[in-house]
Amino acid sequence: MTETPSEKAPSLLELAAVSKFFGRTVALRDVSLRIEQGQRWAVFGRNGAGKTTLLRILATLMRPSRGEVCFGGKPLNGRESELRSRIGFLSHTTALYGDLTAEENLLFYARLHRIEKPRERIAALLRQLELEHRAREPVRDFSRGMQQRLGIARAFVHRPRILIFDEPYTGLDGPSAALLQDLIAQAGEITLILTSHDLERGLALADHAAILNQGNLVEQEEVKPDGDTRIHQAYARWVQGQR
Repeated sequence: MTETPSEKAPSLLELAAVSKFFGRTVALRDVSLRIEQGQRWAVFGRNGAGKTTLLRILATLMRPSRGEVCFGGKPLNGRESELRSRIGFLSHTTALYGDLTAEENLLFYARLHRIEKPRERIAALLRQLELEHRAREPVRDFSRGMQQRLGIARAFVHRPRILIFDEPYTGLDGPSAALLQDLIAQAGEITLILTSHDLERGLALADHAAILNQGNLVEQEEVKPDGDTRIHQAYARWVQGQR
């Protein structure tokens, strides 16, 4: 039996005509987007296009000025903590404490999320991200790339079902980027929303893509494995400025 619109299963996350203003600056304008459970979205756009604002609204770290955010088909209002507990979020800052060791940082976040057997989980993540040899060193002594890897471990520590990553490749060399891709691949049926300046790296992790331009959602497409160039053409137009 074909579902009618009223019978259609609710999406995991939905933005309905969401706008965000900072004074007279428009960061997002009437953005509508449906994200289904298990989908993997890559969001592209120039600096200042609104990508970070979009992710912070999805991560419940910022409220829209106008419009509605829904979780499981219901308005999010008052249910932020329910959604937040399912999210692993990584922004431009790693949210790590420099005076704590790598192990202490992860233990702090594991306890916040009430993880059972946190030390076993932490040891496994440090091994996966090749940081076990620096586990008991203060994070302030880590390189930018190592801090980014540890930030990724922090986002994964509570086994989230939704990953929201803002430019996750920042500071990562080739091998570290491969570690991140492996970790995401091993996460199973996880929902992923990420931003990236690198079209090919972003598409390698995504089955859907969106492009923001000056706060407007100008393109959203399913990523097809047959080399469909539509998203490449849209990227060239809106991000690279080619006409």
